[in-house]
Amino acid sequence: MAQSASDVTNGTAKAAAPKKDLLPSLPTSTIFLINFGFLGVQMAFQLQSTNMGRIFQTIGADPNNLGFFFILPPLAGMIVQPLVGYFSDRTWMPKLGRRIPYLLIGAVVAMIVMFLLPNAGSLGFGYGSLAALWFGAITLLFMDLSSNVAMQPFKMMIGDMVNEKQKGFGYSIQSFASNAGALLASIFPYALTALGIANVAKKGTVPNSVVWSFYAGAIILLLCCLLTVFRVKEYDPVTYAKYHGIADDSKKKGIFEALKTAPKIFWTVSVVQFFCWMGFQYLWTYSTGAIADNVWHTANVASAGYQAAGNWYGVMSAIQAIAAVIWALVLSRVGNNHHKLYYSLSLIMGGIGFGSMFFIHDKYTLVISFILIGCAWAAMNAFPFTFLTNAIEDSENMGTYLGLFNSSICLPQIVASIASFALFPLLGSHMPTMLLLSGIFMILGALSVGIVKEVWARKSDAEEEPADAED
Repeated sequence: MAQSASDVTNGTAKAAAPKKDLLPSLPTSTIFLINFGFLGVQMAFQLQSTNMGRIFQTIGADPNNLGFFFILPPLAGMIVQPLVGYFSDRTWMPKLGRRIPYLLIGAVVAMIVMFLLPNAGSLGFGYGSLAALWFGAITLLFMDLSSNVAMQPFKMMIGDMVNEKQKGFGYSIQSFASNAGALLASIFPYALTALGIANVAKKGTVPNSVVWSFYAGAIILLLCCLLTVFRVKEYDPVTYAKYHGIADDSKKKGIFEALKTAPKIFWTVSVVQFFCWMGFQYLWTYSTGAIADNVWHTANVASAGYQAAGNWYGVMSAIQAIAAVIWALVLSRVGNNHHKLYYSLSLIMGGIGFGSMFFIHDKYTLVISFILIGCAWAAMNAFPFTFLTNAIEDSENMGTYLGLFNSSICLPQIVASIASFALFPLLGSHMPTMLLLSGIFMILGALSVGIVKEVWARKSDAEEEPADAED
């Protein structure tokens, strides 16, 4: 039974008529096209997340200070995503749409910056120089600003155009596209090395296997986004208002007003998100070093062993992405009445995967760890936005709510990075231990799923079967 925003926020359970879902069912092909550009955007994020620790340690960053660089991506997202949501709610360009103009601008800028970031050590600044580190930090910041501008419209278009019967399917397909992009990005350095591209370079310089991976990712990012730009037509303002039941006298909300009237599920899912994204932030920060320590038994960033560990982390990230793609397809068939069960189960699997990395010293056994982590990743990219968009009755401000909700992704990453300045030395500056801590965070996230009270539009579970989208 749907509740009004104020009822949900106040935690009351007043009886109300079910929310009427007026959006038509979309062909499966349209849902795929809405999500296809997300494959390219995720390639950018994955190349960054799997190689950022490697790049900054290669150009001379102190491992104790890695948290500083990892603050920048979520900080950029926390600032940009609510603004993209707020302003895109107020945008309409007849030849482009509401969300797509932001997607297009973000994709073009992200492509440019992706050509710059891996060259931070190739401009003659010298190993460990402030100039090299600042160049890397600034290009990283701009890459994240632009990638977030490009990413947010995809999440919003699902909320705008996909009805509640298909919404779980829509976000699961988005998770599928995301992980397909992550798979390609993760395997690039390893594949290029196998093709003979150099995987080592002089001290302070990022290997060509990584540099060329960024170049390829930048081109694919733009091409994938252009497919969505040219093939997806958003609903015009009149049609949008009709399908969402928006009255003529409804008004746009400011960011703070939307935050105050957000449904209760906005906050409860954010608790789950907090623990999960804390865990993944340490995966991205410390995995290369942890694998180099546990498997190759080296901390020398200029060594062949360390760079081999970086490549192997890319391979394991590809395994994670494959597992996430498969698990996302499983989740796309889960009925609404089982969402929480599969969400919690997936996070427990991820917690086991993280924790196991502390104990594993064989590179092939890590495959099991990353399969489990991939299952958690698929659930984290599917369920939270399904829960929230089903609960939002105020569709006039959909973008603003979704932009604000992304703070539940960004804030825990910022907290994790700041906390790492104390936790990392406290835990003996031992990177595998940081991943064990990530496992604990994921288990806490799984336990906190119990506080989420999902809101559905329809009265009975009989209508909650997974969507068989019409072709």
